[in-house]
Amino acid sequence: MTRADAGGEGDLVNPLLLLGFAAVGYGALAICVTGVAALITDTDVIAVPGLGPAPGALAVLVSVLVFAATLWPVVRLRRPAYTGVVPVALAAALSHLAALWLLALVFGTDLGAATAAVAGAVTGWTSFAFLAAAAVAAWSATAFRRTASRPPKWPWEREQEDE
Repeated sequence: MTRADAGGEGDLVNPLLLLGFAAVGYGALAICVTGVAALITDTDVIAVPGLGPAPGALAVLVSVLVFAATLWPVVRLRRPAYTGVVPVALAAALSHLAALWLLALVFGTDLGAATAAVAGAVTGWTSFAFLAAAAVAAWSATAFRRTASRPPKWPWEREQEDE
């Protein structure tokens, strides 16, 4: 008796594996989009003098962790609703802003510069880039889970149909 016969998930992709791919995909997409947007607009992602790269980089990491934590309840369901994408995307984008502000203060920037960094992210394209990247990655993971996709198999791994 297989897991599918017993009412289990059978050969479906493990939700933890799907979560890992989605989180890495979100981080890569967010970094790519912000990099390309900075190149096209000829502006810095965070244009605050004296801030340094650490708060921005760590804010991306925090955003990826929040993305994964909020996506987990969605992808662990057998047929998740697409409406679960909205809170995941909002949480990821807002956590980036909160983490950027807090980490700027932790790394020695004054309150005005930390607030200016967040204000620049909100009024510029940075927050939209994080929101869009999170929405795309969360939607992709939800769609993958809803379609009940199975991992690929080589022809010799498949059971013989004529037996």
